[in-house]
Amino acid sequence: MQEPGNERAADGPRESATAPASSAPLPSGWLVDITRLGRALGQLFGAQWTLLTAELGLARRAVSWLFIAGLVATVAGVALALTLMALLGLALAKWFGSWLWALATLCVLQLLLLVAAVWLFRRCMHWMTLPATRGECGAIIRDTVHRARQENAAHAAAGAEAGAPLAAARDAAAQAPQPASSPPNRGN
Repeated sequence: MQEPGNERAADGPRESATAPASSAPLPSGWLVDITRLGRALGQLFGAQWTLLTAELGLARRAVSWLFIAGLVATVAGVALALTLMALLGLALAKWFGSWLWALATLCVLQLLLLVAAVWLFRRCMHWMTLPATRGECGAIIRDTVHRARQENAAHAAAGAEAGAPLAAARDAAAQAPQPASSPPNRGN
């Protein structure tokens, strides 16, 4: 068994002994370097692919666990709400001296909570349809489209020496006058 440091010494004389003295020169170093680079890139991309598949497997398992945790949290929340309602019902029954009045009061409390939730939902939907909100959403969309057109025009101008007529048509379309919009109304 040879030590790792002695392997090069052992390889050197063998190579020179097998190579004829009058033959063509050995392959240049750049060909060997390119071959080594290709192998290294193959190993690198192979390792990256292995890492990606492992991460996707973990993410797939994590999503399953997230659904399970969400289900457990929902069940625990419902159980807690039922327990609190039972305790409130018991306290109301002691206070009123009647289970019937306690359950009726609980029913009214739940109805008030439901009405408040529906009112809040409708109010949020109303806020979304206000003219100011519509104007702001429209302005955001117009600004985004305008910026995208400017970036496309800049990219087309930078690399379109061969396609100048196409770039000119795109620039003309990007600079076409946009329909005027009214300023957003900030009031309710």
